[in-house]
Amino acid sequence: MPEAEVLYSDVKFKRHRGNNDGSASSAADTTYSAVRILEKQPSTELPGSQQQSESAPRCRVTSERAAVIVLSVLLAASLVTLGVTSHQNIQNTERLQKMRDECDALMKNLTERFSAVRPESTRPEVNRSSCQRCPDGWERHGGKCYYFSIIKANWTRSRAECRRTGGDLVKIESREEQKFLDQRVRVQMTGEEDKFWIGLTDSEREGAWLWTDGSALDSGLPFWSKGEPDDYKGIHTLGEDCARMGERGGAKELKCWFDASCEVPHRSICERNQKTLTH
Repeated sequence: MPEAEVLYSDVKFKRHRGNNDGSASSAADTTYSAVRILEKQPSTELPGSQQQSESAPRCRVTSERAAVIVLSVLLAASLVTLGVTSHQNIQNTERLQKMRDECDALMKNLTERFSAVRPESTRPEVNRSSCQRCPDGWERHGGKCYYFSIIKANWTRSRAECRRTGGDLVKIESREEQKFLDQRVRVQMTGEEDKFWIGLTDSEREGAWLWTDGSALDSGLPFWSKGEPDDYKGIHTLGEDCARMGERGGAKELKCWFDASCEVPHRSICERNQKTLTH
């Protein structure tokens, strides 16, 4: 029950006593003062609801203000970072241009000095925009590229595979080249008969050994093993008209060439010129 405030005023009664002679007494005068009752009605709102309703807008305003402040700080930081980066880029560009100018001046100075010392007709032509390299899987040596195959085939098919890649079976033209090939072949051989075809044959005329380009074998650079070539016909009646190389344990004076039947499957050594790459 809700509590009520009740105010009471004093109530006074006036009563006349009766007459001694037994006559009826006059009516009693009764005086009442006003009585007021003040009742406080209970509030229908929950406690704190008014406070929450008043504080809610204030909280929203505070959160929005905080978000604006954070975004402003982030934007300012981004602008500062962008400014610093732009300044650094400008400085780097200026330094790079300065270095280029110095390099150009140095090259011009060297060119002028070189021109004064060496006549124009004797200067080598230099192509600064190109370089030499071998295709992937090929080895570079002495200005040539070499490929040591892993697939065994007869001499004719081996040559066809070399030509398909832009080269041919190797033509050995110096002792240095023979030394290089001998060392590379030895580390790849898995047995005494695991030899490699080279581009030398006397299939057109017995005893006239020619390279694949049609040039004759230089008599001053023979690397035939002892007793070779012997054109042995004990196994192949057509004889031995193609040259192979390889001595797993190494050969004296690099002499590791052998003639063999052109139909025997062997690995091979392909040769080609270096590829010119233009930048």
